[in-house]
Amino acid sequence: MTFEIAISQTDFPDIETETSVFETADIGVDVTAGSAKSEAELIDLASDADGLIVQYAQVTESVLSELPNLSVVSRYGIGVDNIDIEAASEHGVAVTHVPSYCEEEVATHAFSLLLTLARRTAQYDSEVKSSTWDWKNGRPIESLTGKTVGFVAFGKIPRRFADLAAGFNFEYVTYDPYLSEDDIVDHPVEKVDFDTLLSESDIISIHTPLVEETCHMFDDNAFAQMKDSAFLLNTSRGPIIDETALNKALVEDEIAGAGLDVMEEEPTHESPLFEHDDLVVTPHVAWYSEASLTELRRKAAENIVNVIQGDQPHGFANHEQVSL
Repeated sequence: MTFEIAISQTDFPDIETETSVFETADIGVDVTAGSAKSEAELIDLASDADGLIVQYAQVTESVLSELPNLSVVSRYGIGVDNIDIEAASEHGVAVTHVPSYCEEEVATHAFSLLLTLARRTAQYDSEVKSSTWDWKNGRPIESLTGKTVGFVAFGKIPRRFADLAAGFNFEYVTYDPYLSEDDIVDHPVEKVDFDTLLSESDIISIHTPLVEETCHMFDDNAFAQMKDSAFLLNTSRGPIIDETALNKALVEDEIAGAGLDVMEEEPTHESPLFEHDDLVVTPHVAWYSEASLTELRRKAAENIVNVIQGDQPHGFANHEQVSL
């Protein structure tokens, strides 16, 4: 039997990694690859597919209803917010993802955003390259030693962040309603409510997934509770921050700065936020190294193989609704 697999992605130059996984598994697979930018294009690409791997493509009810053979969708990434989980479950389609990869890369990137903000290195670099040599332009710069870091969620990435920052003698708090005290018994972090995290943290680093409860979690009210000396870091999902509220907070000096690897709309080429020297932005790259890229692609393909063979995938978003 030959399984039809469709791959919709835009960032990778080939599908050699994925094809290698299918060949190693020794299952009959016919692969079709393309870059679907609309529902119609995705339906056309995956019309006969048993399995579908997607990157940014929106897998909606309208798409799923036109793919009668589909049994599994695999997402390149940790989050599955571009896939209608409820609709997929109703159609009996397993939704898989890659929940464990790039922890080192994202933790390092979040920490580098903090250092860039705190030491104003991006500002100084730009000024020197524009023929301005004046250390006083970055004042005031405060020491980071002994500051309080607040993590929104406390999974593998913030734990690695804490490891990287060991020499700074940070205090740690976390807001994570799904975390028990037993989960943090071996970690120097205090579990607090969200309001306490906002008011006590000198640095807030966001590591929660985007769900209904976390969308625009950082709004006008949240920024009003933060210290005016605080830095906000987001390497998770853009819509967790209300960018209009963030812009207001920066204009009115409610916080000291923000480091963003994600935006509400991606890609973003214009934003009032880009006018601020106390904002550092990168293009959703925190996840990336050559090693993590290979791991992501391999695991996304392995998820397809595992479901076809009746085995557990690396991440199974609707395992309670769909059985293998």
